[in-house]
Amino acid sequence: MIGRTCLLLFLMSLACVAAAAPPPPPHLTQRADFQQKLGASLPTTTPFTDASGRTASLAQWMDGRPTLLMLGYFRCPNLCDVAQQGMAHALALSGLTPGRDVSVLFVSIDPRDTPADAAHKQRMIAGMHGDANATTWHFLVGRRASIDALAGAIGYHYFYDARLNQYAHPAGLVIATADGRVNQYLMGVNYVPQTLHLAVVAASHHTLGSVVDQLVLLCCGYDPTTGRYTVTITRIMQGLGIGFVVLLLVMFLLLRRRSGASS
Repeated sequence: MIGRTCLLLFLMSLACVAAAAPPPPPHLTQRADFQQKLGASLPTTTPFTDASGRTASLAQWMDGRPTLLMLGYFRCPNLCDVAQQGMAHALALSGLTPGRDVSVLFVSIDPRDTPADAAHKQRMIAGMHGDANATTWHFLVGRRASIDALAGAIGYHYFYDARLNQYAHPAGLVIATADGRVNQYLMGVNYVPQTLHLAVVAASHHTLGSVVDQLVLLCCGYDPTTGRYTVTITRIMQGLGIGFVVLLLVMFLLLRRRSGASS
């Protein structure tokens, strides 16, 4: 009897909690997601302010390098911390050096965030992931017009939920070329270091990376469902076809040279 009473009370408490929790906003996945815009131009003249209070254009923060761009906000209670730490972990193991090979930008979507909030977040990430060189990252804040221009350019859809005093937003990473074009998206909060490395090499237009990296990019394509580069049969067949044509050309030239020598 006591056991049944406890079970009944437990079920009633669960029902009360469920009733008290606010329902999710309608059409949540449509209002907070990424619409991939490969090849889109970033608003490079748009101003943003860093943790030190310095204001400069997006192009200046990119500093002529391939760029990892992440949006979120500094007082985010859950998702942003996980995504930032995922990026820091992948960078530390990628073989890339932020500030030399790649620029790293985290841009707040909340115009209420301040340079002091940005500085606090930078110190936290740098303290937790010293091997990710987070002191060279740019943690940026901006006005609503600047934020919306950047979010619109990369297809980043988010909204403010006044009931929770939080932003609903997607998680992911945009890889841009040095001249400010969207080159690739890495979705989620966990990033494979080798995938991140290859994505930056691809965005560099072959100014970064080894011969092996170039061969991998030649034969593989990025699969957004797995978050990895996988072998593409079409590219292999194209490579074999090119190799066969080159081989025939070499044989033709050798035979022509021999026939010329014998005559």
